[in-house]
Amino acid sequence: MGIHIIAEFLGVSPEKIAKAENLREILDRVVAKSNLHVVSSSFHQFEPYGVSAVYLLSESHLSIHTWPEYSYVALDIFTCGEDGPAFKAFKLLVEELQPKTVKKKVIRREILEGKSGN
Repeated sequence: MGIHIIAEFLGVSPEKIAKAENLREILDRVVAKSNLHVVSSSFHQFEPYGVSAVYLLSESHLSIHTWPEYSYVALDIFTCGEDGPAFKAFKLLVEELQPKTVKKKVIRREILEGKSGN
């Protein structure tokens, strides 16, 4: 089915993640360079700072939530099909946000034949 990357970035510069307009520039660039296809996106600016953003992708989704007061980012990338675009987006986000610490979990989403979802 696809690959699901769940990550936490610690030690991110608050200036990069405090305001939606700054984060939008970074995310738009990352999504484009990763060859992901945006269906729609939504950003919410918290006051006085912090952002939640979701990109609905034809491949699935990318979401990010920021706490600049803690230099913290929670990231979720799920793509169907080839793994490459999800891993490329992750790599580019690490390059752009330059966290001091990265915690990452990768989940392979699969349909198990003969198994019921009940």
